[in-house]
Amino acid sequence: MSRPEPNRWAVLALLGVAQLMVVLDATIVNIALPSAQRALHFSADNRQWVITAYALAFGGLLLLGGKLGDLFGRKWTFIAGLIGFSAASAIGGLAQSFGMLVGARALQGVFGALLAPSALSLLTVTFADSPDRAKAFGIFGAIAGGGASVGLLLGGVLTQALSWRWCLYVNAVIAVPTAIMAVRTLRNAGQPERPRIDIPGVIAGSGGLFAIVYGFSSAETSSWSDPITIVALAASAVLLSAFVWIESRAAHPLLPLRIVRDRARGGAFASIGLAGSGVFGVFLFLTYYLQQSLHLSPLTTGLAFMPMTIAIVITSTTVQTQLLHRIGARRLVSGGMALGVIALVSFTRLSPGGSYAADVLPGLILIGLGMGCVFAPAFSTATLGVSEHDAGVASATVNTAQQVGGSVGTALLSTIFASAVSSYAVAHAKSAGVANAAAIHGYTTAFWWAAGVFVIGLVVALTVLPAGLTGPPAAPVTPVAPAGPVASAAPVTAAVPAEAH
Repeated sequence: MSRPEPNRWAVLALLGVAQLMVVLDATIVNIALPSAQRALHFSADNRQWVITAYALAFGGLLLLGGKLGDLFGRKWTFIAGLIGFSAASAIGGLAQSFGMLVGARALQGVFGALLAPSALSLLTVTFADSPDRAKAFGIFGAIAGGGASVGLLLGGVLTQALSWRWCLYVNAVIAVPTAIMAVRTLRNAGQPERPRIDIPGVIAGSGGLFAIVYGFSSAETSSWSDPITIVALAASAVLLSAFVWIESRAAHPLLPLRIVRDRARGGAFASIGLAGSGVFGVFLFLTYYLQQSLHLSPLTTGLAFMPMTIAIVITSTTVQTQLLHRIGARRLVSGGMALGVIALVSFTRLSPGGSYAADVLPGLILIGLGMGCVFAPAFSTATLGVSEHDAGVASATVNTAQQVGGSVGTALLSTIFASAVSSYAVAHAKSAGVANAAAIHGYTTAFWWAAGVFVIGLVVALTVLPAGLTGPPAAPVTPVAPAGPVASAAPVTAAVPAEAH
């Protein structure tokens, strides 16, 4: 049983900064994309690779990154992730060509796969047996859930005041002092007798995750019937099935199946993935609605998302410290999913002549309240009760759920959007202002589908998550191992298809 760290709040501050950096990167690059496209002269068809390159490396290597932290010590994988992520960001900021920018983004994904699971697992082992565990996960969940909209604001400020390149340089500004503090503050704890790395599991698991992200990205830019899309998705099914078979027989599996077989953790992983898929529409399509239909500047668009961020922060910390131990994760997560449904349905009423205060703000506040009810309890539940040696890979599974969920959301919603825009434009070809009206129709159609994703999340939360409580915050179950993204930890974000322009 681990002893609570005496400097745990300093550790939480470090981990929060690192998590914020990863989550910010998901949306801050979106704001930089139009300016980067003009500066480096790449096409609208190619710009999605700036996002996809990161998603492929990050999503494909997360499980390996989490396992390396378990084996060699999370302090050093955390520091290596910070330094590598900042160096890759600096390379991207210095990019003089499209290829250099995409390569830097892929390198960011590699080091992000070390950094993200290390941060969450360090949080878990640091607050093991601590009465402050609930509060710590509430703060961390608020960062994971709200950091993406902060990225929109910061991206708007940096792009307008300095340059799109500073949307990448800012990671180095954050990471270097954080790495220095981490050397002095964190303690290392690896396995004294390191088992062999499960190479077949690494190949099958990383290959399967890579294939599913690539397949859905290909569907977004090409079509579902494109041979590359079909081959990639078929390969992902074969490789992930092989991964499960390998892990069930490996002496030292990359992902011990007991981690995901647990009903509470399995339900939490599924809830995180579905919430990431559904909430993606808020960041992606509302950003373009605010800029292209309501003609807000990038900076004003970032400010427009702040009410959602505030709602996420307040709700995350409140439900984690005051409600989770009283009513349990099932009621909180299902309530958050229900709020997500209501918010997304409200966005289906958007119109070319709409206003921010009447048509956008109420839904943003609702989605903020909902995500606060989902992410913090789900992160806590997904990492509760695993052994210290499994903390990293359990944390990596949380990030994988977010990453894959966001990638699937990207492809599905963007494809649905493009199809709806095209159909509307053909049916109303002779109407005035058809381009803007078609884009609005595409947004609202995507919001309906995103609402459907939250309905599925609601059903999963009600039927899979156990009804029992997690125990009082003063005596939590011993954990040892949520963003974005979110994120992620935050959800994955990409530019709206060219049909919107």
